[in-house]
Amino acid sequence: MVQRRYRVLATVLLSLFLAGCAAGDTSRPVASVPSRTPPAAAGQGAGGEFSPTTRPRPSPSPSRSPSHSPSPTRTAAPPSVPPPPPPSNAGPTGGFGHGGPFGSINTTGTASVALTFDDGPGGNTAQVLDLLKQYGIHATFCIIGRVIGDYSPDLIRRIVAEGHTLCNHTWSHDLNLRTRSDAQIRSELQRTADAIHAIVPGAPIPYFRNPGGNFSPQTIAVAASMGMQSLDWNVDPADWSRPGTQSIINNVLSHTHAGSIVLMHDGGGDRSQTVQALHTILPNLKSRFSLIPLPSEGMGQVSQRPTHRPEDVS
Repeated sequence: MVQRRYRVLATVLLSLFLAGCAAGDTSRPVASVPSRTPPAAAGQGAGGEFSPTTRPRPSPSPSRSPSHSPSPTRTAAPPSVPPPPPPSNAGPTGGFGHGGPFGSINTTGTASVALTFDDGPGGNTAQVLDLLKQYGIHATFCIIGRVIGDYSPDLIRRIVAEGHTLCNHTWSHDLNLRTRSDAQIRSELQRTADAIHAIVPGAPIPYFRNPGGNFSPQTIAVAASMGMQSLDWNVDPADWSRPGTQSIINNVLSHTHAGSIVLMHDGGGDRSQTVQALHTILPNLKSRFSLIPLPSEGMGQVSQRPTHRPEDVS
C-alpha cells in the first residue's frame, strides 16, 4: 500500500518537472495571431480623404523583389467630350439628324416630316405639283441637270414659285459618282446649278443628293465646299421600281414617323403609280404630321457663273 503511494507521488513529481521544462523552452515557434485591424478604404490617403481624381496605388506583387517600387499614382483621364454636331440650317426649331451615310442628313431633327422627290423634272412632275398644291403641302425636289431641257423650264419656275425647296441631284445621275475625281464631282454639281440658275437666277440650292444614295466622304466634302448639305432619307417605298400603287401607299404610311425624310420620285420614268399613291399618302400624312420643305435659309449658294463646259465632263 505504501509502495503504491510512493509510485503515484513519483509519477506526479515527474509530470510537474516535465511541464516546467516545457514552459522554459524559448526555441519552439509561437503561432502568430492574424491582425484584425481593417485595411484602409480604397481611395483614402493618409488623412483618410477620398480623392476622385486618383486611383489607389496597387501593392507590390509578391513575386517582385523588395527593391521594385509600386506603380506611381495615375491621374484618371478626363471624360471624353463628343465632337460638336455638324452645322445645321434647320433654323430655331432644331437641327437635322445626321445619321445617314458619312454624316448625311436623314431626319429633320424635329417632329416634322419632309417629302422629297427625285430625278425630275419628268413627265409626272406637273401632276405631283398639282397634288401638293391641292393639299397645301411643300416638298423638296432633287433635280437632274441634263433632263431640264427635255421638259418645260416652267416646271423649275413653278417648283420655286410655289415654295418648294431645290436639291442638286447631279447632271447625269452617275451612280458611280463617288469613284470620280473631285473635279468631275464638282462639274456634275456645278452644271446642274448653272442649268437651274439659268431659269431661276439666284434660287437657293441648299442640298445635294448623291445618285442612288451612294454617298462618300469625297462627294459630301465637294458638295459642302459648294454650300450644300448632303441629303439622305429614312423612308423609301422603292416607287422607282413600280411595285404597285398599294405597295407604295403601305410602305410610306407604315414607316413614316416624326422626323422622317421620305423619298419618292417624280421623274426618271413613268411615275403614275406614285401619283396615284399620293392621292392617299398626302391627306393621311397631313392629318398626322407637319409636312415641310427642307429649309433653305442661311445656306450658301453655288456660283451662278458657269465654270465648266459640257465637254469638261468625261
